[in-house]
Amino acid sequence: MKSVLRKWFFVLVLGLSLFPTYITQVLAKDTPLPITSGVVSLTQLPPQAKQVYQLILKGGPFEFEKDGTVFGNRERILPTQKRGYYREYTVKTPYLSHRGAKRIVCGGWVVIQPEACYYTDDHYASFRKIQP
Repeated sequence: MKSVLRKWFFVLVLGLSLFPTYITQVLAKDTPLPITSGVVSLTQLPPQAKQVYQLILKGGPFEFEKDGTVFGNRERILPTQKRGYYREYTVKTPYLSHRGAKRIVCGGWVVIQPEACYYTDDHYASFRKIQP
């Protein structure tokens, strides 16, 4: 009996943890961005990403504590660079109470003058280079 209750509890917890993501997708009505050989125009990004991009160029202020911290490129999807070259920034997803999966990662040694910025909406599984 206890094992059956544990299984149902796990299913319930899992379902509740996935519910915010489902609601976000339904309510935000995000349309997938067109993939053009790994490039996305700044005008094609969601409004929240455009806002974050402008804040990066100004040097902030940023909403999340992790914004502006070093991105390690552990996935090795971005071009290889020395540690400290890449920095990550959160792109807020409407209706989510946590950071979500969307980020902008910029590379360069002068933080407010990035050499290249990349957008991911799947938590680093893929990136598209932002064309300003």
